[in-house]
Amino acid sequence: MTAVFSTSSPEETRDLGRLLGSRLFAGAVVALRGELGTGKTVLVQGISAGLGFDGYVSSPSFVVVNEYDGRLPIYHVDLYRMEGPDSVEGLGYRELFWSRGVALIEWAERAGGLLPDDRLDVAVESRDRTRRVFEFRAKGERHERALQGLRETWSGTEGRCSS
Repeated sequence: MTAVFSTSSPEETRDLGRLLGSRLFAGAVVALRGELGTGKTVLVQGISAGLGFDGYVSSPSFVVVNEYDGRLPIYHVDLYRMEGPDSVEGLGYRELFWSRGVALIEWAERAGGLLPDDRLDVAVESRDRTRRVFEFRAKGERHERALQGLRETWSGTEGRCSS
């Protein structure tokens, strides 16, 4: 299942993330891809809030993984500084990607084939200074249900959601 969402501000991107986070489940994996500054971390801030975390979420670029407490453990992984799957293997990625928490992975393309097959892929694109387009591709029944729930409730920028 695929869905495309558009946002017109960081607040709206957080709202989209918050709605998604409220639908995520133990073992969920969200694999984010997009250039620097496209809004991956802003979306993660919203997802974390939707999972019940009320603190500050920042990009873990230098520490690679930040853990937050919500209704489920949240593992915010930033693979920007990783050179590829070989360098990701040393992170203990299995404990993060196949956990009882939720793994939110920025720069997921650097993990290559190490990502679980059952996941939600999110490609983020910047259209201008404020507008962002998010293409969600759900793989696996539980991720498909979460994405379907998001599609049913998102009103966002002029209600923009397409399949």
